[in-house]
Amino acid sequence: MPNLTAPPYFNLTMFMNIGPYRYPALTWCLLLYVFIVCANLAVLLTICREKTLHEPMYIFVAGLSFNALYGSTSFFPRFLLDLANDVHLISRAACFTQIYFIYTYGCNEMTTLCVMAYDRYLAVCHPLHYHTRMTVKKALTLAGLAWVIPAFFLTTLIYLSATLPLCGNEIQKVFCANWNVVKLSCVPTVVNNVVGMLMTICTVFLPLAFVLYTYTRIINVSWRRSAKFKGRVFQSCLPHMVSFVVYSVAAFSDIALSRYKMEDLNRFLAIFLSLEFVVIPPLINPLIYSMKLSYIRRHIFKKL
Repeated sequence: MPNLTAPPYFNLTMFMNIGPYRYPALTWCLLLYVFIVCANLAVLLTICREKTLHEPMYIFVAGLSFNALYGSTSFFPRFLLDLANDVHLISRAACFTQIYFIYTYGCNEMTTLCVMAYDRYLAVCHPLHYHTRMTVKKALTLAGLAWVIPAFFLTTLIYLSATLPLCGNEIQKVFCANWNVVKLSCVPTVVNNVVGMLMTICTVFLPLAFVLYTYTRIINVSWRRSAKFKGRVFQSCLPHMVSFVVYSVAAFSDIALSRYKMEDLNRFLAIFLSLEFVVIPPLINPLIYSMKLSYIRRHIFKKL
């Protein structure tokens, strides 16, 4: 019978000894984190301070920027500390805390993109009723629900994972991940799997299906209109479409990586796929929205 234990720490085994390249890598990652924080903070503060930007679309953009700050701060400080050290041990409490923050970041991103798709759908398909059906108050409510729903599921999921008896402490990743912890369980994990599937359906697959549905409707409406109308729709929806595609690819890569045998995968590729999920969306989103949305760009450049 296996020895059922609760290890006091976990060992993150995906870190590699890169010798003399450690400090250049550490410097590059620190600069990347600083850029992500500054870029998203600039977008967030601009939207908060400028009353002309207190509209539903910009409220959701601010939500994405805040989530980027939340997610990157959940990952980078610990990652930089691990880069600087030879030992990559993380306490049990810190591991589950990191899981909660990183997973809520991931789910919040998808649910916020889903709400933004609904906003674009109303603006394009029901323009005459847009301002009555999408008020600032309703936008704030939807943005809040986009955070509350994932938090509920994740609190339940992580509680179940934290109470599992484990037979090991090695996590094959550069940060703590729930599935990697569950795989260490000495007992059946049927309940964890069911709750995890429900969470995935509610925070990933349903939002994904809704986004695809809204853009199908937007394309159908735009197809019958003038070239000028199509240009306005394209300019309005392009930032959201790019953000959605970038995040979907990054999230799919992380999900696929967690189900793949790490021994069969190139170590550098595995690390890149792990980092993509928590680095690329927070890096790309402020660039997309500050460059494509003229109001945000204009107000940011006014402050410089």
